[in-house]
Amino acid sequence: MRTGIDILENEIIQQYPDVLEILIRDHTTQRNIFWATDDYEYLGESYNYQAPITPDLITGENGDIIMPRVHKDHLLQKARSKEMAEVFTPSWVCNAQNNLIDDAWFGEKGIFNQEIISSDGTRSWKPNPNKIKFPQGKTWKHYVRDTRLEVACGEAPYITSRYDSTTGEFIPIEHRIGILDRKLRVINENVDASGDWLKAAQTAYKNTYAFEWQGDSLLLAREAMLATFIENYTLKFGKEPLLKSIQYIAYIISWNVWQMDGLKGVIPNSCGDKTEVSVNLFGETETTHTFCEGCVKGNIKKHNGIYCLVKDWSNKDPKTGKTGRKIRFIDLLN
Repeated sequence: MRTGIDILENEIIQQYPDVLEILIRDHTTQRNIFWATDDYEYLGESYNYQAPITPDLITGENGDIIMPRVHKDHLLQKARSKEMAEVFTPSWVCNAQNNLIDDAWFGEKGIFNQEIISSDGTRSWKPNPNKIKFPQGKTWKHYVRDTRLEVACGEAPYITSRYDSTTGEFIPIEHRIGILDRKLRVINENVDASGDWLKAAQTAYKNTYAFEWQGDSLLLAREAMLATFIENYTLKFGKEPLLKSIQYIAYIISWNVWQMDGLKGVIPNSCGDKTEVSVNLFGETETTHTFCEGCVKGNIKKHNGIYCLVKDWSNKDPKTGKTGRKIRFIDLLN
């Protein structure tokens, strides 16, 4: 995979068969993720708000349609910030906040890096060059299995910092500060056999979750997480992983990073007032109007939309017996 901040869908479809199809899948609806934005409707009906994202719409001559926010037109950036509260966070802020989480988990500060404030006010960080040490009673395996979630993830800068989402600057693997970047770092430091590394990486991905409303940002987040897997394996072993390993990581990502209205727990715009027309036993037409109780009362568990499903990879599905129990995201909320 080419090194750079813009992951090309043409490259994915040419080099990694079936992977793009996996990355655009929505497991709740059993269809593809959809645009959920009007930004592309000028391109035609297939790009309107409710239209599904399909490979032909984003590859070939359309291969440069989806791009990171930093490459988008400045007017479009402002419009998305105003309409969808789309605000991308500088990497140094992501690092500082991820550090707070790890400070609490390790019981010690500065585990992965030291935050730096230059004389001109510029903020950055210096990676810890030493192997990460774990507190008594905890090991690197505990850290990899620690479940974390990024809400309204956008391009997922808190999960993997392949580039600074505000400047577009590419960040080398050794300097990355995302949730997943840190998990993969400790795997790289503690595992040498490729088979064991792949199992550990799969565990890391299965315990890293995120959701996003807009389809283009969601796909960018999924692609960034996949690229992070390929880049780390290549750094560790000097070659790319096998296609079947890439496909399985893509499958995990397609479950763990999903499309959702975070305030309602449903597929975006799937709930609301609905009108149903039916014919009764006497041949008479009846019209029924229903409203969304969740929207009216502000109760997240009373919406009439499509509630999003996620996978609990640690438990078996009682129906299929396979590892990975499907559950509604809202059922995880207290």
